[in-house]
Amino acid sequence: MYTAQYMPSTRTQVYLTAEQRRQLDTLARARRLSMAELVREALDRYLPVAIPSPSAALEATFGTLPDLEVPSRDEWARG
Repeated sequence: MYTAQYMPSTRTQVYLTAEQRRQLDTLARARRLSMAELVREALDRYLPVAIPSPSAALEATFGTLPDLEVPSRDEWARG
């Protein structure tokens, strides 16, 4: 999927636990991919979910509190 030849990339050092490394190595052999390809694939899947777009967040929450009563601005000024 990814190759350094066609993809601009930045070298990044990541510390993994021994178990994470073992599992990555096993998966890399099974899928015949490099560890770097697996990490990039995992990040491509994770990042859109971890950082939703503001419009997606609004869409997901719009109308969830239909009975919410917001005080008028006049009440905000009192204090």
